[in-house]
Formats: sequence, structure tokens, C-alpha cells
Amino acid sequence: MHKLAALLVPICLALGLADGAAAGDWPTFGYDPARTGWARSERTLGPENVGNLELKWKTEVDDESEYLVSLTAPVVGTGVSTRLGVRDVVYVAGKQGGVFALDSASGEQLWDWKPTLYQLPTNNGLQGSVYCPNGVNATPTLDVRSGILYTIAESGALWGLDMGSGKVRYGPVQFVPAFSKNWSLNLVGDTIYTTLAQGCGGSLSGFYSIDISDRHSPVVRQRLLSNTSTGGIWGRGGPVVGENGRVYGSTADGPFDARAGDYSNAVVAASLDDLSLVDYFLPRNHWELYELDLDFGSASPVWFGWKGYNILAAGAKEGVIYLLDADLLGGRDHQTPLLEGIRLGNDPKDIGSYGIWGGLSTWADEQGRRWVYAPVYGPPSKEAPEFPRSYGPISDGSVMAFEVTENPVTGKPELTPAWISGNLKVPEPVALANGLAFVLANGENTEQRTSVEKRQTENTQPAVLHALDARTGEELYNSGDAMGTWVHFSGIAIAEGQVYTVDYDSAVYCFGLKGK
Repeated sequence: MHKLAALLVPICLALGLADGAAAGDWPTFGYDPARTGWARSERTLGPENVGNLELKWKTEVDDESEYLVSLTAPVVGTGVSTRLGVRDVVYVAGKQGGVFALDSASGEQLWDWKPTLYQLPTNNGLQGSVYCPNGVNATPTLDVRSGILYTIAESGALWGLDMGSGKVRYGPVQFVPAFSKNWSLNLVGDTIYTTLAQGCGGSLSGFYSIDISDRHSPVVRQRLLSNTSTGGIWGRGGPVVGENGRVYGSTADGPFDARAGDYSNAVVAASLDDLSLVDYFLPRNHWELYELDLDFGSASPVWFGWKGYNILAAGAKEGVIYLLDADLLGGRDHQTPLLEGIRLGNDPKDIGSYGIWGGLSTWADEQGRRWVYAPVYGPPSKEAPEFPRSYGPISDGSVMAFEVTENPVTGKPELTPAWISGNLKVPEPVALANGLAFVLANGENTEQRTSVEKRQTENTQPAVLHALDARTGEELYNSGDAMGTWVHFSGIAIAEGQVYTVDYDSAVYCFGLKGK
């Protein structure tokens, strides 16, 4: 097993952002660099009072949704100096590149910022489609040390905006190609990371980083994972950073040939400092994944530590979940995981309506027990493990929860089934706080064989926020008809006793306790 004491230096580096979030901020997609989805400092909400949640406010911002793309998942900064005084502030970016800052108490818009666009996208290839929507997918990230929000505009430029006023304090610096498809930003120390997918804007897939320590001398690095437009990392969390000094991602369709530099249908790891490729895991059935379009790209892995191991939990469209040694992803042969894949869903091996999407989540309870959560589209697999707690038949999707336990013979980690939720119409990644598991059932139509227009108008329903007991899966609250419409590829933020999310009509929602 791996000794955590030997990792003190990279741990201090990787926890730089998480320490800044200790006051209650939700500064990045999934809360922290590891994309755990766990708001560690939340103490206002709990299983005993979450049933008293209500919609506090709904604010529509000036953004135009298109090609399934609307607002990014929210991020939250606390104690921000604004024109109204010190406030907790909610931030979202829009498809057209704008950023909107809202007062968390009232929903009042404090400021908005929109970049000037100096070029227009071409009509080549997939540009101007659901695959390359010519808009912003990347959730911004907050540098709470300096009070700067960082975001990527449609032009591919990185901008740094003052969290209180929206004034430009950094950039623009060309970070990624214009109109590329990039994903949630991750800030560790003085470096920002993102990932690219699907060749949008003529880009090549892989990890991208930029050193922001000197605004006049930015250093941009790339670790390309394919010789073509394939092999993109398009899990919603973008780059996942572990406390062992590595950045991880799960790649999409394409041929795998390590000697040629093609790393499709794999889980890959690069070094934080120079993005050199250091490791990969290739499932033994990678050719089947390629042929059936069941790539790893649909969901972000999650990093966590457990009993001396550094672990990466990963899974995607195939509906199979793995535990990987984050320090030696696939063992010496790159194909041997810590825990062989467990099938959770997608018996039809369908490319769009089944399997694990969005991202995995994790937390540790007061007794030190480690839990892992997977949002699964469609009904459970006939091969799925039996869950001791379940809540009715499932047709559209569910959350499956596991406790990480120790194999009594090998001492290696295992996933022990804990519970499976009731039916959820397309679950988003789970957000965790103080014994609660929040999940947004986004209400979208996931059928990929229909046109975008039909997907946007047929067989959708308004999104619903659910609060579940994180240990048992019992539903403690749902928002009913509080939200106006559905949403695609979104997320949740939790801060200071309030829960935030968005819908496709460019509305931001805040849920909080009655009387607070």
C-alpha cells in the first residue's frame, strides 16, 4: 500500500484551493480539485431539517440557450466585497461567454460581463451543432486568495474578473483554440487546467494548462492525447486533480496506440507541473467500447484517499464502474484495476440513454467510512449488484451508492452496495453535504437518434432537485414543480445552507430553509 506520508508535498499543493474554500465557498465544479462534490464545511443543512427547504429565489439572466447548452453549473464565493456591501455571491457563465454575479440572499444581479468577440466560427465539420455548439461549456473557477473569477470565453481566451465588481483583472490570454469544446476549469496553486474534446474549433484533444502567476508572462502547456480529433476528455468535471500531484481524465472514442500517441477509451494521468503523460488504464474490452461508442469520456472520475491508497473511481457510458490505483492506474500492464469493473447499467449497450454520465462523487462520514455515488441513466443492469435498500422501479435513471470496504483476503478496496434511489429522470452528478446527497433530475430527453430540436421540445419535463439521506438513500425533500424547465449537462453548488442550480431557460435557482 502507498504511504501517505511520502505525499506531503503534493498534498499541500493540491489542497491549496480546498483550504481557501473552508469558509463555505463552492469555488469550482464538484467543489474541489478532486471533483468529490463534497461541501466539507456545510453545517446548516442536515438530514433533520432539509425537509424544510423552499425556493428562495429564481433569477433569469440575459443569455441565449442553444444546441442544448445553457448556463454552466454555479460556483459560489462567500464574504465578497460588492457595491451592496459584503455579500455571498453566486456566479454562472452563459453559452455566449458572459458571466453573471447574483446576490445569494436575494438573487439580485450584482454585475454582468460579456466579452467582445473579434472572430466568427466557421461552418466546418461539427461546428454549429450539439457536438460543437460554438459556446461556453467550462464552469468558471474562483481564486478566493486574490478575489478573481477565471473563465474561458468563446474566443478561447482566459479572462480573470474581479469577484466583487466584474472588472477585468487578468487577460485576455489565448488559452485554447477559439470555439473549441473545453470543460470545467480547475485551479491548483497558480495553474489553471482544462480539457478539450471533439475537435471543435480545429483543436486537438487533451489536457491544457496555464500558469497565471505572472499576468504579463503566462505559460500555456498542452498534453495532446490523440493525433486527430478523437480521444477527447468531455466529462463535465474536466481535469480531475489528485493530492498525489497528478491530473486525470477519461477519454472518448478513437483507436488506442500508445506508441503513436493515441490514448482513446482510457483513463489517463499527467503530471501537474509540465503535463507529461505518466500513466494510463486501458480496459480489456477497449475495442468493443470503440466499436459501440461506449467511451470513457461521458463521465469524470473522482479522486480520494482510503487506508493508504490513492484511488480513482471511474465509469462511463458502458455502465461499468472501476476502482483504480491512482498511483499505478492499470497496474504494470496498464489493464489491471484495483477492482474489476462492476456493471451497473446499460444492458442494451446504447450510446446515449444509459450508463454513467456526468461524474462520480464521494465523501467520508464522521466514522471515517468512505462512500461513492454514481448517477446512472436508464434501468439497472440485470448484472447489477443487489442493493440492501431500494425505492421502487426504475426506468429513467437512479443514483447508486456504495461504501468502500476492505477485502478480507487481499486488503484491497471493494465497493459494497449500500442503496439505489428511486426513479430519477436523468440524474446529474451528486453533491454532498453533512450527511445529505443532493441530485438534480434534469428532465431532459437523452435520445441521441432524434434531432436536436426534438430533443429540446419532446419528452422533457421540468428539472427536480432531490435531497436524499447520503447513508440510506431515503428521500427527504424534492422541489416538485418549483423549476420551470429541464437542463442539459448541469450541476449543483452548496454554500452556507443554500443549494443552487440552473435550467435551460437561463434561470438560476436558490433553495434554502424556511424562515432563514
